[in-house]
Amino acid sequence: MPAVEVDRLVVRYGSLVAVDGITFDADFGEVVALLGPNGAGKTTTVETLEGFRRADAGRVRILGLDPWSDHTKLTPRVGVLLQRGGIYPIMSAERAVRLFGAYYEDPRDPDELIDLVGLGSVARTPYKRLSGGEQQRLALALALIGKPRVAFLDEPTAGVDPAGRIAVRDVVVALRTGGVCVILTSHELDEVQRLADRVVIVDHGRVVAAGRQGELQGGSEELRFAAEPGLAIGDLSARLGARVTEGPPGEYLVPAPPVPALVAELAAWLAERDLQLGDLRAGRQRLEDVFLKLTGPGVAGAADGSSGRTSPASKRPSRRGRTRR
Repeated sequence: MPAVEVDRLVVRYGSLVAVDGITFDADFGEVVALLGPNGAGKTTTVETLEGFRRADAGRVRILGLDPWSDHTKLTPRVGVLLQRGGIYPIMSAERAVRLFGAYYEDPRDPDELIDLVGLGSVARTPYKRLSGGEQQRLALALALIGKPRVAFLDEPTAGVDPAGRIAVRDVVVALRTGGVCVILTSHELDEVQRLADRVVIVDHGRVVAAGRQGELQGGSEELRFAAEPGLAIGDLSARLGARVTEGPPGEYLVPAPPVPALVAELAAWLAERDLQLGDLRAGRQRLEDVFLKLTGPGVAGAADGSSGRTSPASKRPSRRGRTRR
């Protein structure tokens, strides 16, 4: 039995169909990323999985239970990381973790958990004085204090500094190793590419792609490099035998297997013109490229940036008493 099962899920807000037949599952010991632009139905899907919204049609099961009708049974076994709220401003990180731990019969050790998320040095600092990244790491600790079997992590690295990102990644890897099912939502696609085993991309309420990252990114390989902006890419394309394109100024893509001969030709062409070669990268297309092709430009990499679509958030009712667990 998968840890999470979603079968032809439909959720409506009046006449608006926010989720239109989404199907996917997630196993124990697996990180599954649910991605999509604003208004795609991603948030509504996750809220239904967490038991804060009721499905209009289809079937949803978490640990074999219905998250709406069996919400009370599921609460001790599921962890939810939200982006904001739920903590008293003057309460210290340590007190918050101990308070939330008291809600569970067998919580994790609070001191161990505080160290795990990298908050040991600010454990006694009031919440309102923590940086945004530290507050996010505290929210992660609160989501994990009850030893969940399924963890929903909403933008876990949003606003987190580089050191904190490493700590969050380590926590997610430890959850996977410990057999926890992690459902990850994020607009930071580089982080998703590092962490997720499988990816589900939704748009306009439907799944537009799903699978392991290698499957989504395809078998074709490519070469990316940085150099002076405005290269004579027509001449370079003829030299390399592949159509070179320039994306952001000074960043170039060669859609060809990055064999040594190709790299040598590129280096020679640049050397003949006394140009520097920088940031050479080889591999499959990035997850961000796949995302943009499937959902349109202007949405990937931006923290909840507008995609130009109307989000159902403006039309949906308030959350049913949603608080941190």
